[in-house]
Amino acid sequence: MLTLFHAAQTRSSRILWLIEELGADVEVVYCEIAHRDGKKVGEPDPKNPHPDGKVPALIHDGVLITESAAVALYLTDLHPEAGLGAPVGSPERGRMLTWLTWAAGELEPALFGRMSGASDAFAVARFEAAMDRLMEALWNGPFLMGGRFTVADVMIGSTLAWVRPMLPDSPLFDRYLERLAARPGQARELVRDPSSALEVAA
Repeated sequence: MLTLFHAAQTRSSRILWLIEELGADVEVVYCEIAHRDGKKVGEPDPKNPHPDGKVPALIHDGVLITESAAVALYLTDLHPEAGLGAPVGSPERGRMLTWLTWAAGELEPALFGRMSGASDAFAVARFEAAMDRLMEALWNGPFLMGGRFTVADVMIGSTLAWVRPMLPDSPLFDRYLERLAARPGQARELVRDPSSALEVAA
């Protein structure tokens, strides 16, 4: 049995989207977490098994998996028939793992640096390098790994939609986010979590 512990307007929203894309049978347990803006701060939600009181947290037959990339990869590997992953040992597997770990290790720090107003040379160069890498991939697209939609698009696309106003003014980003917002899996996910809609630039 698979159980996802989820809170609205958090990183776990993209896991809900992934679940819909995979057609996975997952029980969703809604819980409260502390937010950066100070809302909902207090004792950890007793329903949430995450050791840091965060989301997402996934339990599969008694085993706990945390961290977005790990949860996404775990679920994708459990559902190879959905075609969102890549077999172990295949060239595509390496590319997929690279995108998933790059998102957490490079893209998100670069975006948080920009959001916090960091203007030193390192922060600026890191952000520009991340944007260049994304635009190169999307130029060759239509998805990050070429012609096929994968778990990488769920993880990175959801992040880009959230920060669209700070991204370069490029039709590459606009068209990409439009493609993702039009996916039936995204529509089904919104039934569970309306606050997580992918925003498309006007």
